[in-house]
Parts: sequence; C-alpha cells; structure tokens
Amino acid sequence: MIDDIPGLRRILKTSKVIAVVGLSGDWFRPSYFAAKYMLEHGYTVIPVNPGHDSILGQKCYKSLREIPVKVDIVDCFRKTEDIMPIAEEAIAIGAKVLWQQLGVKNAEAARKAEAAGLDAVMDRCVKIEHGRLFGGLNWCGVNTKVISAKRPQWLPY
Repeated sequence: MIDDIPGLRRILKTSKVIAVVGLSGDWFRPSYFAAKYMLEHGYTVIPVNPGHDSILGQKCYKSLREIPVKVDIVDCFRKTEDIMPIAEEAIAIGAKVLWQQLGVKNAEAARKAEAAGLDAVMDRCVKIEHGRLFGGLNWCGVNTKVISAKRPQWLPY
C-alpha cells in the first residue's frame, strides 16, 4: 500500500488520466471539487457515473470497461463495501492505481489490486495530496508536513 510521500508524489507525477468512479454532477459534492481541481492542474478526468451524460464538460461512462482510453488512476468515491467490484474492473482495464478516497478503506480490495500489480492508496484525497505535495496548501497556512527548499515547478521565477 502506498502511504508515503515519495510514493504518492510518484503516482501523482507519472499518472495523468484519472477515472473518477462516483463523480457527482452536483457542484457542492467533494467528488466534484476534487475532479475540478485535477482538471485545472492538467489531468484528464473521466467521470464514471451511469446517471449522467457528462460532468464538468467531460463525457461520462457507465463503467470503467466502457472507457476507450488507458486509465492511470481509478479514483473511488464510493462506499467501502462497493470497492471490490471497482477494484476488479480496475484490474481488468489495466489501470496503474486503485485510489480509495477519504473515509474509504477496503483493505481486501487494495490487496487484490496490489496482487495484480496495481499500486493501492486508501483513505486519501487526490486533490489534497496534490496540493500538499506539489505546493498550494502551504500558501493557505496549512502545515503540509512537507519541508522542501525546492520552488514548486509551476511557480514562475
């Protein structure tokens, strides 16, 4: 299970296509905030929600298997008990990472994903981790517990 700064940084730096399972079309939901943030930071976000045709201007798919492009991260905004079938689909489509959002902790699904060669992340938010590890949160007075003398890459000279 990936739970360390170098591992999370590696995942977020090398993965550019995120399928968000359970992405809500409601602007006030956490999944919407996270997806919008990741879109604004250069990631491709693919909504997986059978109840919508599109969210955030992106075409929605009913399942991971319907997505016609290679997916790097499967970001799960579903209840813990709903994760195993998502993990199985993530394995089937050849995703690189099974990412369970804050409050979602299905260790069995994580172990299954890891056994199939995927990285697994539990109980973390992609938006929060991106802001924490690549600059942004500390500018708001948040102690990110990441100390670095390196200037964030996105900052101009």
